[in-house]
Amino acid sequence: MNALYIVTTYVVLDDTLKAMGYRDDCRRDLSNAEILTVAVVAARFFQNHHERALQVLIQTHAIPRFSLSRFNRRLHQAQHLLEAITEWLSAQVAQAGVAIIDTFPIPVCHIVRKKRCQKVQGPAFRGWCAAKKEWFYGFRLHWVCDAQGCPVSFCLLPATTHELTLVQDLCASLAPHTCIAADGAYVSAEQQALAWNTAQIYLIARHHSNMSPNSPEELRFLELTRWMIETAHSQLEKMGVQRLHARTLVGFSLKLLASLLALVFNHLI
Repeated sequence: MNALYIVTTYVVLDDTLKAMGYRDDCRRDLSNAEILTVAVVAARFFQNHHERALQVLIQTHAIPRFSLSRFNRRLHQAQHLLEAITEWLSAQVAQAGVAIIDTFPIPVCHIVRKKRCQKVQGPAFRGWCAAKKEWFYGFRLHWVCDAQGCPVSFCLLPATTHELTLVQDLCASLAPHTCIAADGAYVSAEQQALAWNTAQIYLIARHHSNMSPNSPEELRFLELTRWMIETAHSQLEKMGVQRLHARTLVGFSLKLLASLLALVFNHLI
């Protein structure tokens, strides 16, 4: 655990909440900035284990004694703040000019429970993980990051949602003349033309072996940029994003948002 990381996270969150015009109730033991700091620290150092992070911060006298149930209630109440801060900080930290788009599988349970998952979640949540070459039940994180691996825009959808579904929505926040590197799942002349006509954005996808090959300039661009989002995927996996323990969809989303915010602070600090 890094003291500089924790202090910087708290200061940035506190200043951001003040800039948003938010004021805490003076009767509360912990401010919302401290609540969100615990969530980010849990994602960064404890694989989203809130109880463990809370105990460590209490033992090191970083925060006063606080129960886990109260922390969970406060964190759920601050969900809208966590979403707004993650989106705003991502836009401030991310570098313009180059971006990478991809999806990241996030299982909600093990494949051995597939019969129970089919009854509760339905077939829309069953997807194929190409990296591990296995089926999973859960969601896909559709997201765009900059050339340094910092999140720019993101959305969580069921696993069967195709990659091309949210291309235009994810690219809406990018600056004009941004070059986006993509893999073979994003090969679409229609989407490429639409991205250019609506926002002057270059969508460069790696062609399949049975298609006309990319130009040497496109191949060079893809080789220099695509590896960064794979590194970001490894960082998210290290934070335990693919092994999240949550009883509700809101709790699941909160831990994912905290992981993305921790990824932003990795580039900010």
